[in-house]
Amino acid sequence: MATSVPAEHAPGCDPALRARLAALLEADAVDAALDAGLMRHVPCPACEAADVRAAQESARIVEECRRLSGAWAARERHRAREARLRRREAERAAKLAPAIDAQARSSSLPSAAAAALARAKAKAAGRP
Repeated sequence: MATSVPAEHAPGCDPALRARLAALLEADAVDAALDAGLMRHVPCPACEAADVRAAQESARIVEECRRLSGAWAARERHRAREARLRRREAERAAKLAPAIDAQARSSSLPSAAAAALARAKAKAAGRP
């Protein structure tokens, strides 16, 4: 239900929507406020100057929009970081895989174990 707005109001000014969004936010129904058009809210300086309640409602709506935008941006930064870390780990694993395979092919035992085995064989060969 659109309310008629005088020409001095901001384009997109909708006092009924502002009041509905403020009520939803007051009830902590952020999802419902998003569905109702929270992020499309247009603050109207004329309404805010004429009505203290309108100014308070608009300030609450703008504050919530900023909070959500910041949270969404942080979530995107976190997702990008996680993807970057996974990519780096995969690159690191790909670089190490050939070195590990070559080492495994050249000797099935670690160098210390191979040396101990060689000493034991030499010692056993020296005894009758």
